[in-house]
Amino acid sequence: MIRIHTQSVGQPQLHTDARGQWASAIFRAPVAGPVELEIRGLVSDQVADTVNHGSLGQAVSCHPLAHYTYWNGIYELTTPERMLGAGSVGENWTLAEATEADVCIGDTYAVGTARVQVSGPRYPCTKQERKVGLPGFLKRTKETLRTGFYLRVLTPGVVQAGDTWLLEARLYPALSVHAINACAHQTFDPDVARRALDVPELAEGWKRILQAAAKGELE
Repeated sequence: MIRIHTQSVGQPQLHTDARGQWASAIFRAPVAGPVELEIRGLVSDQVADTVNHGSLGQAVSCHPLAHYTYWNGIYELTTPERMLGAGSVGENWTLAEATEADVCIGDTYAVGTARVQVSGPRYPCTKQERKVGLPGFLKRTKETLRTGFYLRVLTPGVVQAGDTWLLEARLYPALSVHAINACAHQTFDPDVARRALDVPELAEGWKRILQAAAKGELE
């Protein structure tokens, strides 16, 4: 059963690296104990880029815990200070027992005292690669479809690490997050795209991405 392994929140901060100064809330930190989950996300969690993040369909960012084992192996990260782990790509919920193939667009889950719904994959951004400091990380994330995904909040409540997900409804079993990712990042599937564009639960931003993919505008 899907379970919240780690819950993390963050605030926009200025960071400086070899490329200069940049603002982001991606350096989220784990929080212990219960946290209120509101319609726009976890209390005490904010985003810096309100143009591309912070919509109702991006209330909670999720990432599978299993992906970190993969990245540590591929990049040969073996020391504690270099190994990636829960929260490394800035997600709110690091999930055990789940990958993009295990959840579908529109899935509704009871978590803690809240209810959430899968709204679409997380689209990889340059800030993730900048944070982890690994060459080619963004490209490899797209190629391997290890993106994580977003949730919208249907019913606010209280959630915490250790909470399990109880599936209440699966409306579109053929439209897994993995299938949407594959359509956008690997081989465009017009049938998947057509069905996805008709799904009201899919985030509008992802509908634009699939429409662009249909026109050959994505890499």
